[in-house]
Order: sequence, then structure tokens, then C-alpha cells
Amino acid sequence: MAQSAPLVARIVALSVSATRKAGKIIRDVMRQGGLNIVEKGENDLQTEADRSAQRCIISSLNSQFPNITIIGEEGSSNCDVPSDWIVSDLDEEILNLEFPSHLSDIDPKNLCVWVDPLDGILKFSQFKFFNYCFFKLQQFSLGTSEYTQGLVEHVTVLVGVAVGDRAIGGVIHQPYYQSESGLLGRTLWGIDGVGYGGFNPVHPPEGKRIITTTRSHSNKTVQIAIDAMKPDEIIRVGGAGHKVILLLEGKAHAYVFASSGCKRWDTCAPEAVLYAIGGSLTDLYGERYSYTSHTEYANKKGVLATGPGQHHQWYLSHIPDEVKQKLH
Repeated sequence: MAQSAPLVARIVALSVSATRKAGKIIRDVMRQGGLNIVEKGENDLQTEADRSAQRCIISSLNSQFPNITIIGEEGSSNCDVPSDWIVSDLDEEILNLEFPSHLSDIDPKNLCVWVDPLDGILKFSQFKFFNYCFFKLQQFSLGTSEYTQGLVEHVTVLVGVAVGDRAIGGVIHQPYYQSESGLLGRTLWGIDGVGYGGFNPVHPPEGKRIITTTRSHSNKTVQIAIDAMKPDEIIRVGGAGHKVILLLEGKAHAYVFASSGCKRWDTCAPEAVLYAIGGSLTDLYGERYSYTSHTEYANKKGVLATGPGQHHQWYLSHIPDEVKQKLH
């Protein structure tokens, strides 16, 4: 069954399993406290969790799909990968989906996978707090919820699948999402024009406008764009993946980010999931980003995302010209 399924289906199906494994690796690294933080650039940190999660995902994909292009946020690595990190299971629900003809026979050369192993990374001071908290957990055997609530809920693992220049398939895994049964981890996925799973889309409340935006990368231009929407409420959180989840769950109407700080690996997966349920994600000029392997990484013209049922064009029309000019 697996080999007869379209290539896109198999890649997304494997990515669901790989992100779950990556989520467990992230939790293990956090629990052990050996973050081994490396500063890649100004306000750009990389931890052992980033590196390990990415090696898990990319090695798993390479083992079954050696001819596809994979671009990971953390770059390439020559480190050996433990055998138990290489995932081979494919999600059966995705394999059983019916695919339209234009997605049924894809040349691997026309496909690119974008991986962000740890989207919504916390600030250095928060990582130090994590180390302290988990040390206390081990010392006193306290429950984790009082430490992790509000600190890691915005962290996601993202795998986006692009065909040509379009984001088609996306997987968003939340390592610290806690179900009613107490289990950690949730995986949401979507394939544009095919289906979605792991969540039930919810329309946001009527009669008000809720905007989600950056928590730690705001500036005057970002705020001007948000103010132009006349929001009733602003939700400031980290991570493009988590912001889009707020749209999927009806907790926000739009995600507005008037800055060039976002990258293709941040938006490819969320964009595909949004379009799978009738939402939209574009730059602030209304153009969709290209996800071919040779495109630039930075989303230089900002990000505007809207949930299903929202009038995307209304938000575009309210972006001030002064904001657009700064992002041109």
C-alpha cells in the first residue's frame, strides 16, 4: 500500500511519524538539561534540541526518499544519527487519502522539503530557567505543568512539502501539547486540496477582531501594521507554527507580521495546513511565497495569514503604504 501511494502522501505520512519522534527527542533534551546552546547570530540561538530533532527528521526522510531536496534551518550535519532516531513508519490515514491527478505523479526533482526542527525557540534567559526548573523537578519530583505552562506551548516542529513553488503539504507537531489524558505531544497536518488531520478547524468569534503577532521581534513598523487592523485583542506569541495554530483553532482571526524576520522553513508547513482548510498565507502585498529549492530563505515582505472564513483581501487593503514601502 505504501509504495503505491503518491510521493507527496508518503513524504507527509513519514513526516508525521518523524516529527513525533523529534518531539520526544526535544523533551528528552530539555529534561536532561544539556542544551549546549550555540549563538548563530544576533538573537539567533541553536540548542542540542534543534540539532538532534533536525538530524532525526532529515535522516528519516533521506533513508526513504534519497532523491528529494531537503532544506533544514540548522544547515547540514555530518554527525552520526542513532539508529533508533531513524523513523520508517508511515501514517496510514494519509496513505489512504485520494489525491488529485496533479499530485499523483510528482518528479522528485520538482519537490522540496523545508524543516524547522524547533520553531518558536525561547530566549536564552528562558532556557536558563528551563535548566533550573528541570533540575528542581529531578531533585524534588514535582509535576512539570507549573514550570512548562506558558513557556513551551508555543514550540513546534515543522515539516513543509513544496511541489514546484507552492507549499502543498505541512506537518506541525507540538511536543508539549497536553491532552486531556495527560499525554504530551500533538501532530497536525494538512495537504492542500486533499485533506487534513490531527485537529478540528474552528471559526473565530464574530463581532470582534483578534490579531496574533510576534512576541519578541516587534518594532514600530510591526505595531503600525497591527494598529491599522483596529484589533479588539492582540495575542503575542512565539513561533509561526503556533500563531497559525491559533488561526486553525479559531483563537485568532489573522496573523500579522510586518517584518522580514520570518524564513521559508517557518511558513511552508503552516501555509500548507492553512490552505488545506480554506485559509490563506501571503506576504503583505498579497503574493504567495515561493518554496523552490533555489529561492531565498527570508520572507522579506512580511507575513499575513488568515483563518478559514476570513476576508484576506480586507486585511491586505488595510496594510498602510508606509509599511509596505519599508518591506519592498
